[in-house]
Amino acid sequence: MLEINGLTGGYGDKNIVRDVSFTVKKGSILGILGPNGSGKSTLMKLISGVLRAEGGEVRIGGTSIADFSAKELAKKMAVLPQLHTHAFSHTVRETVSLGRYPHQGGWFSSWSEKDEYAVMEAMRLMDINHYEQTQIDRMSGGEQQRVFVAQALAQDAGILLLDEPTNHLDINHQKELLDTIKKQAIEKELTIVSIFHDINLASMYCDQLLLLDRGQVVRIGEPHEVVREQDIRAVYHTRVSNHPHPELPKPQITLLPGVKNASAIALIRAEEFQISKEMVLYQSPIPLKTVSSAVVNAGSGWFRNFMNRHVDAFYNVDDSVQEMTDYIAGNELKTTDTVGMMTAVQTQDVIVKEYEGLFGSIVIAVTAGVGNGVDVSKAVERTLRVGTINTWILVNGILSDEAFIQAMITATEAKTKALQQEQVKDPLTGTIATGTSTDSCLVAATQQGEKLPYAGPITELGKLIGVGVFECTVEALKLYELAKVKSL
Repeated sequence: MLEINGLTGGYGDKNIVRDVSFTVKKGSILGILGPNGSGKSTLMKLISGVLRAEGGEVRIGGTSIADFSAKELAKKMAVLPQLHTHAFSHTVRETVSLGRYPHQGGWFSSWSEKDEYAVMEAMRLMDINHYEQTQIDRMSGGEQQRVFVAQALAQDAGILLLDEPTNHLDINHQKELLDTIKKQAIEKELTIVSIFHDINLASMYCDQLLLLDRGQVVRIGEPHEVVREQDIRAVYHTRVSNHPHPELPKPQITLLPGVKNASAIALIRAEEFQISKEMVLYQSPIPLKTVSSAVVNAGSGWFRNFMNRHVDAFYNVDDSVQEMTDYIAGNELKTTDTVGMMTAVQTQDVIVKEYEGLFGSIVIAVTAGVGNGVDVSKAVERTLRVGTINTWILVNGILSDEAFIQAMITATEAKTKALQQEQVKDPLTGTIATGTSTDSCLVAATQQGEKLPYAGPITELGKLIGVGVFECTVEALKLYELAKVKSL
């Protein structure tokens, strides 16, 4: 365990770091964050003993580092500094082997099998064994960085101090390096303290983060406790947005530009929808911020093209996403810029209407078929039949994240009310259907004009969505029933 208690120090009579305290347990990684000049590297030098502390102390396993000789301390603590200078040109093997010096009785006078294994294993972990006889001054900055990380690993110390270990590395090698360090921390119960410039990498790989500003701790804790918009903005003096990592319970930040790209003011209009037997297509002149449960490009993003494609009632494809992606490309649309839905309902029966409000307007588009109507409260395994209600809500306004979700909830409530009014039943249970088993919903906004923080049913936006989705769904259901009658 590494304990830092009230650590204070700097250069000359100027204390750069003041009263810093934290503890790092075995098997865990603490990341140090902060802007340039915040004292990160100075703090690392104080922890390693390179700089003499003016106050406080550093303890390893309960013992002050002042009580260790330089060689004994090197057995306990390995340091990867930010910059390296080379008085001589060494090979990769020679450089990594220097990490074993604290374990020698003299300069390599007692080289052992353990030393050999440590060096070879460190080179293997950093994927540099094929560079074993290469002169390090002939290597790129990224390759050199991996060599020095291998040197620190070969030192076989229980504590690793790393000053920007991913410096000079491309994104793949950043990931590989941090994967290796994380694995070593867990398997060998290493205690690791690392400085990071990349907040997102630090959040992903560290168990705890310390946010430093002007030599003092602003916040310390788990990543979700430290990577908060208000703290990052205050310390780094820049605009950011916080969002969750897609696979890990860790926060990530996105930088927000100080200068926005100029874009023409655009309005979504119902008459601009292209309707045919093949599809309903809306092409926006600007990207729209979108949340959807589409087949292609589901989730959130920015898109210009919105397609609801007609497919045969017996459509059955193993990889519908790929098939739909190919279909979009076949229609000369960019697959990365298009949200794609599909329906067995006749797309020329789509209901598209525009609704005006005090803030601006919205456009609702609905295709509805309920041959596979389902009462969600009595949902059981069933055979799918022709159907699907696809609902689009396109808003001329600026939606918050909360408004996007509320808009979907309001639209779903309105759709359910329409099914109730039209007495659409679940054919299996005979009860009123609440939707179909393959319904899809899309909410998109220009992110121009008036800010709309909420979209619940008592808000101006929510009222338009409720009325619009209800009316359009009712009309689409009537057309669906009429088409069934005509087909008999």
